[in-house]
Amino acid sequence: MITLTIDGQTLSVKPGTTALDAALAHDIDIPRLCHHPELKPSGGCRLCLVEVEGRPNPVPSCGLACEQGMVVHTQSEQLTALRRDTLDLFVSDHPLDCVTCDKAGACSLQKYAYEYGLTETTHDFKLSRTLYQDDNPFFIRDHQYCILCGKCTRVCDEVVGAHAIEIVGRGFGSHVGTAFDGPMIDSSCVFCGSCVQVCPTAALLPVSRLKQGREWELGHKHTICGYCGVGCGIDFRTKGNQIVYAQGFPEAVVNGEFLCTKGRFGWDFVQHPDRLTRPLVRKDLAHQLGLIDEDWALGPTQRATLADFVPVSWEAALDLVADKLAAAVQATGPDSVASLSSARCTNEDNYVFQKLMRATIGTNNVDHCARLCHASTVSGLAMAFGGGAMTNSIHEIRDADCLFVTGSNTTESHPVISYEMVRAVKSGANLLLVDPRRIPLAEHATLWLQTKPGTDIYVFLAMAHVILREGWADTDFITRRTEEFEVFAKSVELFTPELAALESGVPADNIVKAARMYALGERAGGVSKYADEPRGHSGIFWAMGITQRRNGTEMVLSLANLAMVTGQLSKPSTGVNPLRGQSNVQGASDMGALPDVLPGYQKVVDEPKRKAMAEKWGLADLPAQPGLTVTEVMAAAHDRRVRAMYVMGENPMLSDPNLEHVEESLRKLDFLAVQEIFLSETAQLAHVILPAASWLEKDGTKTNTERRVQLIHPVLKSPGEAKPDWWVVNELGKRVEARLGKTADGGLWRFTSPAQIADEIASVTPTYRGIVHRRLGEVGLTWPCPSEDHPGTTILHHTTFTRGLGKFHAVGARPPVEQPDAEYPLVLSTGRVIYHYHTGTMSRRSAPLHWRDPRDWVEINAVDAQAAGIEDASPVVIRSRRGEVKTLARISEHVPAGVIFLAFHWAEAPANILTQDHTVDPYAKIPEFKLCTVRVEAVN
Repeated sequence: MITLTIDGQTLSVKPGTTALDAALAHDIDIPRLCHHPELKPSGGCRLCLVEVEGRPNPVPSCGLACEQGMVVHTQSEQLTALRRDTLDLFVSDHPLDCVTCDKAGACSLQKYAYEYGLTETTHDFKLSRTLYQDDNPFFIRDHQYCILCGKCTRVCDEVVGAHAIEIVGRGFGSHVGTAFDGPMIDSSCVFCGSCVQVCPTAALLPVSRLKQGREWELGHKHTICGYCGVGCGIDFRTKGNQIVYAQGFPEAVVNGEFLCTKGRFGWDFVQHPDRLTRPLVRKDLAHQLGLIDEDWALGPTQRATLADFVPVSWEAALDLVADKLAAAVQATGPDSVASLSSARCTNEDNYVFQKLMRATIGTNNVDHCARLCHASTVSGLAMAFGGGAMTNSIHEIRDADCLFVTGSNTTESHPVISYEMVRAVKSGANLLLVDPRRIPLAEHATLWLQTKPGTDIYVFLAMAHVILREGWADTDFITRRTEEFEVFAKSVELFTPELAALESGVPADNIVKAARMYALGERAGGVSKYADEPRGHSGIFWAMGITQRRNGTEMVLSLANLAMVTGQLSKPSTGVNPLRGQSNVQGASDMGALPDVLPGYQKVVDEPKRKAMAEKWGLADLPAQPGLTVTEVMAAAHDRRVRAMYVMGENPMLSDPNLEHVEESLRKLDFLAVQEIFLSETAQLAHVILPAASWLEKDGTKTNTERRVQLIHPVLKSPGEAKPDWWVVNELGKRVEARLGKTADGGLWRFTSPAQIADEIASVTPTYRGIVHRRLGEVGLTWPCPSEDHPGTTILHHTTFTRGLGKFHAVGARPPVEQPDAEYPLVLSTGRVIYHYHTGTMSRRSAPLHWRDPRDWVEINAVDAQAAGIEDASPVVIRSRRGEVKTLARISEHVPAGVIFLAFHWAEAPANILTQDHTVDPYAKIPEFKLCTVRVEAVN
């Protein structure tokens, strides 16, 4: 530590700390306009000048490294005069219209002008920048307020990695602009709004913020984002029951001030006129039962989409659903009822949902979309380590020496995690990327290993081969912490880099380089945080490009093998890190919304654990037979083995494979109840629709991808009669329980709040034992947290694996089940785009997001387009063995010849009409979404 004195205070700081950071950390305020704690020092504004004893002139404190014995003064007559002169220069080229400015009360320049007594400039006033740009619905650029601090350009480069804007021009003509000053939509901007977040003046403002009042008139409401699994904290500024704008905040433990475009701008779906506001019953069923309510005002869009339904009271709707579910149980047994829980709903919602199915209905037929994304992660890591979740925290990524990313389009699917990766690379980390497409992260990669689709397993096995051959294995870790190493070592002997190159198309030399960089934690530059250790720290990151495969579990095992053989586990900035897709897919799985496990991944076939759970619920036992998975439910419905379904917040009519089969199956049900915020494609087939509160209207907890359990809070009131999901399930539980005569000791359905449910979760879930509601606060807790005095676990498997020793597995290479042929010569890959989310239920009803990416398209290489006579932006039809979709072609070099890419967000061109469900991973039962064969034809 370095000891220095600032304004008479003796401080101790780490080497490399700047004088400004040292002062701010000890509550010594220094004026600053271009400084941001998450950005590199700029020194541009000159407001942070300080005096250092022994130096003749004041120096900018933001770039002044602390030295032993340094004495710094932040206040003096000279410094006051210099700062006032600097501010005088700023306001000579800046409107002083604070009375009408939307930024008033939050403008840093206004703040310092007030503190230094500046009401006008002493120089000739002249605006050198007058351009006003409102070329997008996300934010406006009003250049007259720009002070050229450069924070917007630096955050775009250093954090986001988009390089969309820069300071261009010279002298008084200098301004912030895109390449050639074109519109933002034609630049590389991803509309994340990070530039808006850091702007100290009104030069950048959200469009929704304009003319909505002064900052001090707006409310603050914090909650957790409901889009992807990162779990970002958002500060919503509100006015009445309206959101004015959203921003990050420094105390947000996962993301700090930075958000992606969906988190910052994708919230307006919540007040879309299509929101479901009353319980609905299919018209023919309502007439049959006499449940007609004529008092219903419909908007023009609802008049068409809801024409087949009539509104009823909550009492009538709940009674009808309970009657139908109970009747199915009584007529054909509890296993004739199936359900889908939701990764978009809270832990409390999912907990009571699976409890309804198991304790009251009497079946384990409960699943959710984790089956279709990370089921193979859970099965693979359970086999290797004893548990399947992200081993390390998001914040550690920035300190890694080497990042190994495979099967994850992180920049578009988990943008805020990609910010951490960009920061790591900017600090000198190596980035290894394995992906058939040229995804945005390839721009930052040290090595991009572009594999042929379905051949990445050869690269992983060859990397293991090289690591053993070259002596890069961590023999101490292998000896102390693992078993079955010899079997694994034998299994990779044949997988040479040359064989992998032949199968995958990746040059053998690059496979060797990747193996060395990952195994040794090599950096491209800069100083490692872990420089005193024998090898650097490397982390592996993956998503559905790995898991949505028929050999997904084996893919995960091969990555776990790599981590164990190199000892890149149990330490900061290392580990195996599956990136979970939806906001609570981790939590829904933790809660037991799966057919084979109870809350906390306690197996339903484990009699002692199952009976212990039953006892806590006041029952003698629970169903012991594992239930049906998502795809098995559809097959069972098709065969009439499942007669009734209850779906909460899932949309299998877009998310499941082979959608024509899914629709046939759902139409064969005797009864389908759907709980939703909009009339989804699945809800359109329902007999009863129950209107739910969105994530912006409810409280409870969610568990993000790093296992962090966080509180969410209501920002707005729910529209109409929409209710929280837990309340709906609780009310149904009472009714079904009464109809089946299955009242438990003390009653199962006496919940009155999410806090009460959270505490029951803690009482029955070992990994959540210490995560009682009152402990969570703003930061939350990471599981496992076994007791109420436990701080939570940031890094898994620190001293031992959940299963004891980590287990190596011998893994072979299996190709995708469908291979290109003359009839279907192309490989279809599916995934996300940055402006939309999952089935598009929310994001496609957000005006800014819809503006940026309004319709479906397929990415196709120029070679394949030319061969099929396809022109850019022309209509095409994509055909597979299961169905066809029509869309527009987007000719791109991002996909190689022989591969096309179609996002799965589009109801008008649903990718999953094309995907197959007949081959699944034998362990995880996840279909091979990621790869199927198709042909593409021009539409004349």
